[in-house]
Amino acid sequence: MKAVCVYCGSSNGVDPKYGDAARAFGRALVAADLGLVYGGGKVGLMGIIADTVMGEGGRAIGVIPELLVDKEVGHNGLTELHVVPDMHHRKKMMADLSDGFVAMPGGVGTLEELFEVYTWAQLGYHHKPVGVLNIDGFYDPLVALLQHTVREGFMRETNLDLLQFDSDPTALIGKLQRYHAPAKDKWAELRENV
Repeated sequence: MKAVCVYCGSSNGVDPKYGDAARAFGRALVAADLGLVYGGGKVGLMGIIADTVMGEGGRAIGVIPELLVDKEVGHNGLTELHVVPDMHHRKKMMADLSDGFVAMPGGVGTLEELFEVYTWAQLGYHHKPVGVLNIDGFYDPLVALLQHTVREGFMRETNLDLLQFDSDPTALIGKLQRYHAPAKDKWAELRENV
């Protein structure tokens, strides 16, 4: 594992604990000798984690669409900043540059990015670990929703294990590093049993 893609808010949130957690996660990445791949902004949690990684002597690679360079104020103090045509190129490049994914608190963009790589993992399009930094229970409602989805028969319980949750940055990184993808993707199993 060389780099982790982090999805997080372009806002700070209402509580300083979110910024504190972004700093802690940035320090944990550098301590584990892992590079940061993220959305390329210098504002919100995105900016905090990037500034922390760079301040600690780590590597931070940003990927930002042309349309959002001004809106998200593209970060010019990174190891690399890639300006791409659109969101599709952004997400693909971020995934290609990363060996794992982590979602921190954020809005619908963060959730969309998390669910996309989670879906890709379920379908076997990638075998990289997907983690969630669950700061002070921020993602507890998501856990409850996923469990409800399983109970209602819309998802297999084994797919819950594809997401690694932890509230501690160092512990979450450890889970990502120890993650072993299923030997066979779920869809291959279904195809064989048809």
